Amino acid sequence: MTESGCKRNTPDSLGHLPTTDMSIKGQRFRLWVADNLDDQNAGLMHVTADRITPLRDGTERGMLFVFDRSVRGSFWMKNTIIPLDIAYVAADGTVVAIFTMAPLDTRSNAYPPGDLYRFAIEVSANRFSVLGLKVGDHLDIPPSILKRR
Repeated sequence: MTESGCKRNTPDSLGHLPTTDMSIKGQRFRLWVADNLDDQNAGLMHVTADRITPLRDGTERGMLFVFDRSVRGSFWMKNTIIPLDIAYVAADGTVVAIFTMAPLDTRSNAYPPGDLYRFAIEVSANRFSVLGLKVGDHLDIPPSILKRR
């Protein structure tokens, strides 16, 4: 994502974002929700690894990007200092692409989804591989997220 309009530059500023809980391959995740342009552009920039460590009960952390319609743009890792996995997810919950993204990778088309998606989920690097998440798998997007737009 581009960084235009990005005003957030510290991990503590994640606190203003709403969260949602969802399960991916049996693993619980608590995800910050980025559903407006400023929060989507900022993403997990400047966030440290300790900020996205699992909660005490084992729930993993990450970010859910929610777009008001299906899109095709690529994500990048400008000012993102930790490696992340990304899953691009179609409106019907089908995973259309998965990548492990390198920190500070500023190539604008380094992680192309190859298809339309309405959601993107970023979590700690290699989590999707460990969980066995694959392209074509279906994710149950929380109803509260589906009602947002």
